[in-house]
Amino acid sequence: MRIVAKDLTYTYNPKSPFASQALKGVDIVIEEGEFFGIIGHTGSGKSTFVQHLNALIKLTGGSLTVGDYDLSDKKCKFLELRSKVGMVFQYPEYQLFAETVEKDVMFGLKNFHKGMAEEEMKAAVKEAIGRVDLDYEDVKDKSPFELSGGQRRRVAIAGVIVTRPEILILDEPAAGLDPLGKKEIMQLLHAIHGSWCKTVVIVSHDMDEIAENCTRAAVFSEGKVVMEDTPAEIFKRSDELISLGLDIPVTAKCARVMKERGIEIDTDFTCDDFIAKTLALWKGQGGGNAQ
Repeated sequence: MRIVAKDLTYTYNPKSPFASQALKGVDIVIEEGEFFGIIGHTGSGKSTFVQHLNALIKLTGGSLTVGDYDLSDKKCKFLELRSKVGMVFQYPEYQLFAETVEKDVMFGLKNFHKGMAEEEMKAAVKEAIGRVDLDYEDVKDKSPFELSGGQRRRVAIAGVIVTRPEILILDEPAAGLDPLGKKEIMQLLHAIHGSWCKTVVIVSHDMDEIAENCTRAAVFSEGKVVMEDTPAEIFKRSDELISLGLDIPVTAKCARVMKERGIEIDTDFTCDDFIAKTLALWKGQGGGNAQ
Protein backbone atom coordinates (compact mmCIF):
# COMPACT_ATOMS: atom_id res chain seq x y z
CA MET A 1 0.00 0.00 0.00
CA ARG A 2 1.55 3.24 -1.20
CA ILE A 3 0.80 6.47 0.68
CA VAL A 4 0.43 9.62 -1.43
CA ALA A 5 -0.53 13.00 0.05
CA LYS A 6 -0.93 16.09 -2.13
CA ASP A 7 -1.52 19.60 -0.78
CA LEU A 8 -2.88 18.13 2.45
CA THR A 9 -4.27 20.81 4.78
CA TYR A 10 -5.93 20.67 8.18
CA THR A 11 -7.13 23.28 10.65
CA TYR A 12 -8.11 22.61 14.25
CA ASN A 13 -11.17 24.54 15.51
CA PRO A 14 -11.94 26.13 12.12
CA LYS A 15 -14.14 29.24 12.02
CA SER A 16 -13.39 29.99 15.66
CA PRO A 17 -11.06 32.39 17.49
CA PHE A 18 -8.97 29.32 18.40
CA ALA A 19 -8.40 28.18 14.80
CA SER A 20 -4.94 26.67 14.30
CA GLN A 21 -3.66 25.44 10.94
CA ALA A 22 -1.70 22.25 11.59
CA LEU A 23 -1.04 21.18 7.99
CA LYS A 24 -0.32 23.73 5.27
CA GLY A 25 -0.06 21.84 2.01
CA VAL A 26 1.76 18.61 2.80
CA ASP A 27 3.14 16.69 -0.19
CA ILE A 28 4.66 13.32 0.60
CA VAL A 29 5.01 9.83 -0.87
CA ILE A 30 5.74 6.76 1.27
CA GLU A 31 6.42 3.71 -0.85
CA GLU A 32 5.26 0.23 0.07
CA GLY A 33 8.01 -1.66 1.89
CA GLU A 34 9.75 1.33 3.45
CA PHE A 35 10.82 1.78 7.04
CA PHE A 36 9.98 5.47 7.02
CA GLY A 37 10.79 8.12 9.63
CA ILE A 38 8.90 11.32 10.38
CA ILE A 39 10.82 14.08 12.17
CA GLY A 40 9.66 17.40 13.52
CA HIS A 41 9.46 19.53 16.64
CA THR A 42 6.27 19.77 18.72
CA GLY A 43 3.58 21.52 16.69
CA SER A 44 5.21 20.79 13.33
CA GLY A 45 2.20 18.79 12.09
CA LYS A 46 3.75 15.32 12.12
CA SER A 47 1.22 13.74 14.52
CA THR A 48 -1.71 15.38 12.72
CA PHE A 49 -0.40 13.94 9.46
CA VAL A 50 -0.06 10.34 10.65
CA GLN A 51 -3.54 10.41 12.21
CA HIS A 52 -4.89 11.12 8.72
CA LEU A 53 -3.43 7.85 7.44
CA ASN A 54 -6.11 5.65 9.02
CA ALA A 55 -8.76 8.38 9.13
CA LEU A 56 -8.56 9.07 12.86
CA ILE A 57 -8.62 12.63 11.52
CA LYS A 58 -10.90 13.00 8.51
CA LEU A 59 -9.60 14.65 5.36
CA THR A 60 -10.73 18.28 4.94
CA GLY A 61 -8.30 19.67 2.36
CA GLY A 62 -6.07 18.26 -0.36
CA SER A 63 -5.90 14.60 -1.34
CA LEU A 64 -4.70 11.43 0.36
CA THR A 65 -4.62 7.87 -0.92
CA VAL A 66 -3.48 4.85 1.04
CA GLY A 67 -3.20 1.94 -1.36
CA ASP A 68 -6.56 1.74 -3.14
CA TYR A 69 -8.31 3.79 -0.46
CA ASP A 70 -9.15 7.38 -1.43
CA LEU A 71 -9.72 9.15 1.87
CA SER A 72 -11.52 12.04 0.17
CA ASP A 73 -14.26 9.61 -0.90
CA LYS A 74 -17.15 9.62 1.56
CA LYS A 75 -17.83 6.02 0.55
CA CYS A 76 -14.32 4.96 1.57
CA LYS A 77 -14.41 1.80 3.71
CA PHE A 78 -12.82 3.37 6.76
CA LEU A 79 -13.20 0.36 9.08
CA GLU A 80 -11.47 -1.84 6.51
CA LEU A 81 -8.75 0.80 6.09
CA ARG A 82 -8.11 0.87 9.85
CA SER A 83 -7.63 -2.88 9.94
CA LYS A 84 -4.87 -2.45 7.32
CA VAL A 85 -3.23 0.66 8.82
CA GLY A 86 -2.35 -0.03 12.45
CA MET A 87 -1.59 2.85 14.80
CA VAL A 88 0.48 2.56 18.00
CA PHE A 89 0.40 5.75 20.05
CA GLN A 90 3.12 7.03 22.36
CA TYR A 91 3.30 5.06 25.64
CA PRO A 92 0.71 2.52 24.38
CA GLU A 93 1.08 0.45 27.55
CA TYR A 94 -0.99 3.10 29.35
CA GLN A 95 -3.94 2.25 27.09
CA LEU A 96 -4.17 -1.39 28.17
CA PHE A 97 -7.37 -2.06 30.08
CA ALA A 98 -8.61 -5.67 29.86
CA GLU A 99 -8.47 -8.27 32.63
CA THR A 100 -5.97 -10.45 30.81
CA VAL A 101 -3.31 -10.07 28.14
CA GLU A 102 -5.25 -12.37 25.80
CA LYS A 103 -8.44 -10.30 26.08
CA ASP A 104 -6.54 -7.08 25.53
CA VAL A 105 -4.87 -8.31 22.35
CA MET A 106 -8.17 -9.79 21.14
CA PHE A 107 -10.08 -6.51 21.56
CA GLY A 108 -9.05 -4.98 18.21
CA LEU A 109 -9.60 -8.24 16.39
CA LYS A 110 -13.21 -8.37 17.62
CA ASN A 111 -13.77 -4.84 16.32
CA PHE A 112 -12.42 -5.49 12.84
CA HIS A 113 -13.40 -9.14 12.33
CA LYS A 114 -16.75 -9.54 14.01
CA GLY A 115 -17.55 -12.76 12.13
CA MET A 116 -14.34 -14.55 13.10
CA ALA A 117 -14.78 -17.72 15.13
CA GLU A 118 -13.48 -17.74 18.71
CA GLU A 119 -10.93 -20.45 17.92
CA GLU A 120 -9.56 -18.46 14.99
CA MET A 121 -9.32 -15.37 17.19
CA LYS A 122 -7.40 -17.24 19.86
CA ALA A 123 -5.00 -18.62 17.25
CA ALA A 124 -4.42 -15.12 15.83
CA VAL A 125 -3.84 -13.70 19.31
CA LYS A 126 -1.38 -16.48 20.15
CA GLU A 127 0.54 -15.79 16.96
CA ALA A 128 0.63 -12.01 17.58
CA ILE A 129 1.84 -12.44 21.15
CA GLY A 130 4.57 -14.78 19.95
CA ARG A 131 5.53 -12.31 17.23
CA VAL A 132 6.38 -9.68 19.89
CA ASP A 133 8.62 -12.23 21.65
CA LEU A 134 6.36 -13.01 24.60
CA ASP A 135 5.47 -16.53 25.76
CA TYR A 136 1.75 -16.94 25.08
CA GLU A 137 1.17 -19.61 27.72
CA ASP A 138 3.08 -17.61 30.29
CA VAL A 139 1.28 -14.26 29.79
CA LYS A 140 -2.16 -14.97 28.29
CA ASP A 141 -4.03 -15.20 31.62
CA LYS A 142 -2.04 -12.52 33.42
CA SER A 143 -3.25 -8.99 33.96
CA PRO A 144 -1.27 -6.63 31.72
CA PHE A 145 -0.44 -4.68 34.86
CA GLU A 146 1.50 -7.64 36.27
CA LEU A 147 4.03 -7.30 33.44
CA SER A 148 7.08 -5.09 33.18
CA GLY A 149 6.88 -1.81 31.26
CA GLY A 150 8.68 -3.29 28.28
CA GLN A 151 6.41 -6.33 28.23
CA ARG A 152 3.31 -4.14 28.42
CA ARG A 153 4.53 -2.17 25.41
CA ARG A 154 4.95 -5.42 23.50
CA VAL A 155 1.39 -6.45 24.45
CA ALA A 156 0.11 -3.11 23.15
CA ILE A 157 1.94 -3.64 19.84
CA ALA A 158 0.54 -7.19 19.63
CA GLY A 159 -2.96 -5.72 20.02
CA VAL A 160 -2.37 -3.65 16.88
CA ILE A 161 -0.54 -6.17 14.68
CA VAL A 162 -3.04 -8.96 15.49
CA THR A 163 -5.07 -7.82 12.44
CA ARG A 164 -1.89 -8.13 10.33
CA PRO A 165 -1.95 -4.54 9.04
CA GLU A 166 -0.07 -3.78 5.86
CA ILE A 167 1.13 -0.47 7.33
CA LEU A 168 2.22 -0.05 10.95
CA ILE A 169 2.55 3.49 12.34
CA LEU A 170 4.22 4.14 15.68
CA ASP A 171 4.49 7.45 17.54
CA GLU A 172 7.78 7.54 19.48
CA PRO A 173 8.02 3.73 19.76
CA ALA A 174 11.07 3.79 22.05
CA ALA A 175 10.01 6.72 24.27
CA GLY A 176 10.87 6.24 27.94
CA LEU A 177 12.93 3.08 27.45
CA ASP A 178 16.53 2.61 28.54
CA PRO A 179 19.19 2.05 25.83
CA LEU A 180 18.79 -1.74 25.89
CA GLY A 181 14.99 -1.43 25.77
CA LYS A 182 15.25 0.95 22.81
CA LYS A 183 17.52 -1.46 20.95
CA GLU A 184 15.18 -4.38 21.62
CA ILE A 185 12.05 -2.53 20.53
CA MET A 186 13.68 -1.42 17.26
CA GLN A 187 14.88 -4.98 16.60
CA LEU A 188 11.30 -6.12 17.18
CA LEU A 189 9.96 -3.55 14.71
CA HIS A 190 12.45 -4.69 12.06
CA ALA A 191 11.36 -8.30 12.61
CA ILE A 192 7.70 -7.27 12.25
CA HIS A 193 8.59 -5.23 9.16
CA GLY A 194 10.23 -8.22 7.58
CA SER A 195 7.38 -10.64 8.17
CA TRP A 196 4.07 -9.08 9.22
CA CYS A 197 3.76 -5.46 8.09
CA LYS A 198 5.01 -4.41 4.66
CA THR A 199 5.55 -0.79 5.65
CA VAL A 200 6.58 0.71 9.00
CA VAL A 201 6.32 4.44 9.74
CA ILE A 202 7.82 5.83 12.94
CA VAL A 203 7.41 9.33 14.34
CA SER A 204 10.47 10.18 16.39
CA HIS A 205 12.40 13.09 17.85
CA ASP A 206 15.40 10.76 18.34
CA MET A 207 17.66 11.47 15.37
CA ASP A 208 19.96 8.55 16.16
CA GLU A 209 16.92 6.28 15.93
CA ILE A 210 16.07 7.69 12.50
CA ALA A 211 19.66 7.43 11.24
CA GLU A 212 20.07 3.84 12.40
CA ASN A 213 16.75 2.41 11.27
CA CYS A 214 14.99 4.26 8.46
CA THR A 215 15.26 3.82 4.71
CA ARG A 216 13.89 7.35 4.14
CA ALA A 217 12.51 10.15 6.26
CA ALA A 218 10.56 13.40 6.07
CA VAL A 219 11.14 16.53 8.13
CA PHE A 220 8.04 18.49 9.11
CA SER A 221 8.16 22.16 10.08
CA GLU A 222 5.27 24.58 10.57
CA GLY A 223 2.79 22.25 8.89
CA LYS A 224 4.87 21.47 5.80
CA VAL A 225 7.37 18.87 4.64
CA VAL A 226 10.66 20.73 4.27
CA MET A 227 12.88 17.71 3.53
CA GLU A 228 12.19 14.19 2.25
CA ASP A 229 15.15 11.93 1.53
CA THR A 230 17.36 9.20 2.94
CA PRO A 231 18.61 9.87 6.49
CA ALA A 232 22.15 10.14 5.07
CA GLU A 233 21.15 13.02 2.79
CA ILE A 234 18.97 14.72 5.41
CA PHE A 235 21.67 14.71 8.08
CA LYS A 236 24.19 16.18 5.66
CA ARG A 237 22.01 19.31 5.99
CA SER A 238 22.68 19.60 9.71
CA ASP A 239 22.85 23.41 9.64
CA GLU A 240 19.29 23.57 8.26
CA LEU A 241 18.02 21.07 10.83
CA ILE A 242 19.57 23.03 13.67
CA SER A 243 18.05 26.25 12.30
CA LEU A 244 14.65 24.53 12.49
CA GLY A 245 15.23 23.82 16.18
CA LEU A 246 15.89 20.12 15.63
CA ASP A 247 18.63 17.90 16.98
CA ILE A 248 21.00 15.83 14.84
CA PRO A 249 22.51 12.37 15.44
CA VAL A 250 25.60 12.01 17.62
CA THR A 251 27.51 10.89 14.52
CA ALA A 252 26.52 14.10 12.71
CA LYS A 253 27.70 16.16 15.68
CA CYS A 254 31.05 14.35 15.59
CA ALA A 255 31.29 14.85 11.82
CA ARG A 256 30.69 18.60 12.26
CA VAL A 257 33.50 18.88 14.82
CA MET A 258 35.86 16.92 12.57
CA LYS A 259 34.95 19.10 9.58
CA GLU A 260 35.79 22.22 11.60
CA ARG A 261 39.24 20.69 12.05
CA GLY A 262 39.64 20.03 8.34
CA ILE A 263 38.66 16.35 8.38
CA GLU A 264 35.68 15.31 6.24
CA ILE A 265 34.07 11.87 6.39
CA ASP A 266 31.58 10.57 3.83
CA THR A 267 29.23 8.65 6.13
CA ASP A 268 25.59 7.59 6.21
CA PHE A 269 25.54 8.62 9.93
CA THR A 270 24.88 5.14 11.29
CA CYS A 271 27.25 4.30 14.15
CA ASP A 272 28.78 1.30 12.38
CA ASP A 273 29.50 3.23 9.19
CA PHE A 274 30.82 6.30 11.00
CA ILE A 275 33.18 4.24 13.18
CA ALA A 276 34.40 2.18 10.22
CA LYS A 277 35.07 5.29 8.09
CA THR A 278 36.77 7.11 10.96
CA LEU A 279 39.06 4.13 11.71
CA ALA A 280 39.88 3.72 8.01
CA LEU A 281 40.79 7.40 7.78
CA TRP A 282 42.89 7.23 10.95
CA LYS A 283 44.79 4.15 9.70
CA GLY A 284 45.26 5.76 6.30
CA GLN A 285 46.93 8.72 7.99
CA GLY A 286 49.28 6.44 9.90
CA GLY A 287 47.28 6.29 13.09
CA GLY A 288 47.37 2.50 13.00
CA ASN A 289 51.09 2.68 13.77
CA ALA A 290 50.63 4.91 16.81
CA GLN A 291 51.65 3.45 20.16
